[in-house]
Amino acid sequence: MSQMPNVLVCGPSSWNQLVELDRLPDPRPQQLSARNEWYTVGGTSAGKALHLSSLGVATTLCTPLANDEPGRLLRHVLGGAGVNLQAISSVSTERHINLMAGGQRVSIYLATPSAVEDADADALCAAIGEADLAVIDLSELGLRIIRQLAEPPVPLWVDLHDFDGTAQFHLPFLRAASVVFMNDDATSDPWELMATCLRHGPEMAICTRGARGAVAMNRQGRRWEVAAPKVEVIDSNGAGDAFMAGFLAAYQRGSSVQAALEVAAGAAAVALSSRHLHPDLARLLP
Repeated sequence: MSQMPNVLVCGPSSWNQLVELDRLPDPRPQQLSARNEWYTVGGTSAGKALHLSSLGVATTLCTPLANDEPGRLLRHVLGGAGVNLQAISSVSTERHINLMAGGQRVSIYLATPSAVEDADADALCAAIGEADLAVIDLSELGLRIIRQLAEPPVPLWVDLHDFDGTAQFHLPFLRAASVVFMNDDATSDPWELMATCLRHGPEMAICTRGARGAVAMNRQGRRWEVAAPKVEVIDSNGAGDAFMAGFLAAYQRGSSVQAALEVAAGAAAVALSSRHLHPDLARLLP
């Protein structure tokens, strides 16, 4: 496909407080001093939508939001960044406190979305049918939609995150996907992990490896690799989402797999160089 598709992204967005520490706390009573703290947008689906929009892709983000202050902030910031927002009604908007130190993170969930109503699920399935391609992220919402779409009407791209090849929650997403992404956090052999994924039906699998770049494999067994660009890492949150968005945008414009991987690595570097999911958020946040 050389013409850019209309992409629907379905899954989590959140309003986050990030707290930077010298080290993550041990499990004992203590007092720590933060090096820095800030509020920003979080959520794997929000990250993908922000980067897709910045790359010129017409993007609709379907995500649970409440009529509360975090929900209003997310509507303002995501809309200001050019994302077409289709909010799914929820009692609460997702919120986290993320404790970060030395590239590691502990996420404390302060609020989670309520279960999706039948009418919202039906509307979301209809919206997917009107898109050219859908990104379905790991979440209870995503699982509900995949189960309801017994035969997906459009190609589904799925981010499996730290899939180990066997986790039961991930399997319905994997089996429904045309293209899958993952990271190598739970494997010592990314090629075997991708081969395992491809045996479940996807056409292509891509595995990110942090500072070691990324690798890709298709169903025919062809392999590709890309190095990670040198970048001063400000914050690692959202780099995988940016990578997937960059690959999708380039590949759907007709780029080769290798060229799309190089665009994806550059998009990840954009996320790594900012303390927000995308640097454009700095001008939109209160």
